[in-house]
Amino acid sequence: MFIQTESTPNPATLKFLPGQTVLDMGTADFPTADSGATSPLARRIFAVAGTTAVFLGNDFVTVTKADDAEWDHIKPAILGAIMEHFQSGAPAIEGEAQAGGHAAHDGPDSAIVSQIKELLDSRVRPAVAQDGGDITFHGFDRGIVYLHMQGACAGCPSSTLTLKMGIENLLRHYIPEVVEVRPVAV
Repeated sequence: MFIQTESTPNPATLKFLPGQTVLDMGTADFPTADSGATSPLARRIFAVAGTTAVFLGNDFVTVTKADDAEWDHIKPAILGAIMEHFQSGAPAIEGEAQAGGHAAHDGPDSAIVSQIKELLDSRVRPAVAQDGGDITFHGFDRGIVYLHMQGACAGCPSSTLTLKMGIENLLRHYIPEVVEVRPVAV
């Protein structure tokens, strides 16, 4: 098994590509070791000292390290943990997989929210997945779109620029009711 790695815009995060499916659908975000209890893959990776977050996508694993950890020291152990997991045949997530997706929204703005979700799914999420992360809809209130950033996007130094100059401009261009985009922590 050959696992490729790619850097992401977030220097604290690396994207690991095992060359096979990680999750059949959706994404899974484990911002802490405790949150990764349902994932044998995340548990193996969190066992590597210096790992602070794990994010699973369709064909990639994104790992975030602690500020005092060096990639040169922990990357080989993470590669080993991922390889061991796939050789074990264990599922990435035990039980019902939680498909990472948009928050539900109904009410008077449901048509606008549908447009927002469609633009996110067709234009934003594929690009963000290339960088090892995901962005999901969290809410819409009085022209403000609230988005949840996961994986490499969470804590990324360029995430504010991505939100304001990229996503906000895109949504405002296509949906005049959108006046601002803000991140939320879930």
